[in-house]
Amino acid sequence: MGDSWTDSAEKGLKRYVNGSPFRKKTPSLRSRFKFLLLFCFLLFIVSVTLSNTCLSLSDSCPLNLKKLLNQTSQFYPPTPSLGVGPRLILETTTASTTALPTDAPTTTAPPGIQYHLAYPRNYHFIMDNPEVCKNQTPFLVLMVPVEPYNIAARDAIRQTWGKEKQVQGQVVLTLFMLGSSGGANVEQQEELKRENEKHHDLIQSNFRDTYGNLTIKTMVIMDWLASRCPTAAFGMKIDSDMFLNIDNLIIMLLEPSIPKLNYLTGKLMRNRPVVRSKNSKWYVPIELYPESVYPTYVLGMGYIFSNDLPEKFVEASKSIKPFKIEDAYIGMCLKKLGLEPTSPPNPSQFMSYNYIFNRCAFSKVITYILESPQQLINFWTDLKRPEPPC
Repeated sequence: MGDSWTDSAEKGLKRYVNGSPFRKKTPSLRSRFKFLLLFCFLLFIVSVTLSNTCLSLSDSCPLNLKKLLNQTSQFYPPTPSLGVGPRLILETTTASTTALPTDAPTTTAPPGIQYHLAYPRNYHFIMDNPEVCKNQTPFLVLMVPVEPYNIAARDAIRQTWGKEKQVQGQVVLTLFMLGSSGGANVEQQEELKRENEKHHDLIQSNFRDTYGNLTIKTMVIMDWLASRCPTAAFGMKIDSDMFLNIDNLIIMLLEPSIPKLNYLTGKLMRNRPVVRSKNSKWYVPIELYPESVYPTYVLGMGYIFSNDLPEKFVEASKSIKPFKIEDAYIGMCLKKLGLEPTSPPNPSQFMSYNYIFNRCAFSKVITYILESPQQLINFWTDLKRPEPPC
């Protein structure tokens, strides 16, 4: 490609010189111009090579060069208005030769944006309920990431574990975290506003709500807890397809052995390998996470943390490259803080899948993953019957 570009420039030079009054001086001018073109081309190749090398080995780059490269490869803008912005949290540059997934971001970062794409304070809330923690001091805040369109999941939670406001004598608050579904979907946004006016439980930020942006969504949850509800004792990130036995959870958190600071617990994942297959939903390129194994983390279906951690996670995330495995990313933030997740007092209470209802079993657990919102309503209704479960 470089050779054809040089040949084209040389032909243009010949046409200019042959038609000019300085034709007799062409050998000297031609040589100098060819040398200048060659020098510029070599300088371009060196700069691209240096850029790629420093992006993959950023710790060995000079500080000033790293700052320059970061401005083009690592800083992504917040969505300026509803529905606009990057779709995936992969970092890239225009000069990169690394093969990226087909849904890699196409947005070019303007100057002045702080940190990287997953840093939550690059974004702003377009729907908020900051007063919910001003009027009361919750013991536990349940933060549920959910798609804007998924009103069925939200309503099922509102009819089941999300309707519990006082549990074991403690104040519990349930909120839903949403991103943007796109600026063209005005009708859906109006429906969300009406839903929030009715329930006062929606928090919406201006990042694009996609699976690839789950890490952004999680970090925005942490930012909301840190900035809007710092007086709560505990927080929980819990997925919208979960059965939650809220009584058992509060009983666990009231145990004297549960730390009030630097505490993160749930279903622990140890020595989990990083998926390198580009065909996998959980693929993470080596440029974003070079190690072959994740640090110990807590499965993202539902994990509980002392509410001092959200602000620390936000701060730690400034220096951690974002990738789309959100629970492993929180594990990276915890490692950056010099901490580790804690095994719950009874690990068997944090279960994965159970599509067959057993009233006795469901009375003893804290979490299960379910298939549908209607299943959650059916199981919860059965569990709350007055007869003893076992």
